[in-house]
Amino acid sequence: MRTGRADDVLAMHHAGRRGGTSQVLRWLAGRTGADVFLMNPSGDGAGAGAFPSDDTARTLCRRGADDVDRRGLRSAVIDQGDLTCFVLVLDDDRGLRAPLLTAVAHRPAAPELPVLLADAVSILSLTWQAEDARRSRHRLRTADTRTREAVLRLLMGGQTHTAQDVAQALRPTLPEVVQMYVVHGPREARTGLTLRITETCRDAWIVPCPVYDDHLLVLAPPVPGKSAGLPPWASHGAAADGLRIGVSNPVHLRETATGYAQASHALAAARHGTGRLSTFAGEPDLALTIGAGVTAWSDAFLSPVRSHRPRRTQDPDSAQLLATATSWLRFSSGAAASLNIHRNTLAARLAHLQELLRLDLTRLADQSALALALRAAAGGTTSRTGDGGTGEGRPTPSLDELLALPHVVSWAHRQFHPLQAPGTAAPVAGTIDTWLHLDARIGPTAEALSVSVSAVRKRLARAEELLQRSLTRPPTVVHDLWLARRALELAERRPEDLPSVPAAVGGP
Repeated sequence: MRTGRADDVLAMHHAGRRGGTSQVLRWLAGRTGADVFLMNPSGDGAGAGAFPSDDTARTLCRRGADDVDRRGLRSAVIDQGDLTCFVLVLDDDRGLRAPLLTAVAHRPAAPELPVLLADAVSILSLTWQAEDARRSRHRLRTADTRTREAVLRLLMGGQTHTAQDVAQALRPTLPEVVQMYVVHGPREARTGLTLRITETCRDAWIVPCPVYDDHLLVLAPPVPGKSAGLPPWASHGAAADGLRIGVSNPVHLRETATGYAQASHALAAARHGTGRLSTFAGEPDLALTIGAGVTAWSDAFLSPVRSHRPRRTQDPDSAQLLATATSWLRFSSGAAASLNIHRNTLAARLAHLQELLRLDLTRLADQSALALALRAAAGGTTSRTGDGGTGEGRPTPSLDELLALPHVVSWAHRQFHPLQAPGTAAPVAGTIDTWLHLDARIGPTAEALSVSVSAVRKRLARAEELLQRSLTRPPTVVHDLWLARRALELAERRPEDLPSVPAAVGGP
């Protein structure tokens, strides 16, 4: 008997090491022929194993749980009809209500059942506590990730103060000036990089990208004392791990969205380079280039949305509509994941936005105008050159009037300059022009050029390499390219020769 009991205890230990709580319960059930499971302290279900489906057995289990709780017992045995129920409390020194080891068997129960259950208590207590600790760690990691995603969502939406308030629950605190790093690569390599960042840069904020599963986002303060310096974790070891990293310029925390766009464009350049790491180097934002005039135009453009009042409490307000538009222009269909809403909700909000602004968001012209208006509104643009401003009593300029400003035309020329460099194949520039004219749709572009879809994709990839900007994967530079193309058209043609544009785009 003593040798048999020792063998049983060893078998339960082996089952616990191999498969945890569930494996020990299965071994007990097979050894005794009883229904063995862990019951919730309230007696209303099983925490592990299967709760009996028989009504009599269920009632018996609830009576046993109630008896143990009410009388403060460590174990209880209750008989009813041809069934007997054993209830034992697992050990737990953490002040939690531990589950109850419960066995329901037909009478007479196997004589070794009480001893086996008593021996199993200590083993199941350890396996349950270990599994509960793992579940708690997982919940904490999930809560941490979702909180960081929420902070990122607030930062991308320009709600800096709210983001800082939420971030105070975590560490580190958000720095006032940051650089955004977008990391692309295998999951194992990104995990290893996360550990290196955590060990070497305590001020860095690490956020798994809520839109792209293969991206990791890092917000970190600029390296002190270096105008173009990179932290050790970014400049060493990334290439060996198969990672590619795009780095933004230093930006203020309220310009996190701009930093993300810059880092994404830099990542596109890194994909085509050999160093696997690229820092953004580009022209100023178009809204800043235009100057104060763009603010007046943006206010007039967005006024139908800003003055909108939802008819029902569950309908989106103006702030939600503008945030949805910003995210959609940045991430396209990935905006639903970015905003943590259903794709049908995204579609409904975009339809409502189109109705308010009288736009057709399938047209690149309307998308580009909306993108510029939102950037100008978010940036609180002031005049850079003194041109394009609006004095008191002056009418609000149209978008065409802003794009026709001399310094904007110069900006537009610089956007396409890399495509016109010596040695660049002529079809690349022509493909970009046709692609922009056809609302950045690859299929119609291939048809118009009488080439295959794959040929168009290759030319776009070549243009992406030359421009060092993302073209086909959001966030893209497509809206800036359309506006630049429009500015060049305005500079090169007489107004009567220009194609017609919607009032929302060409007018105030």
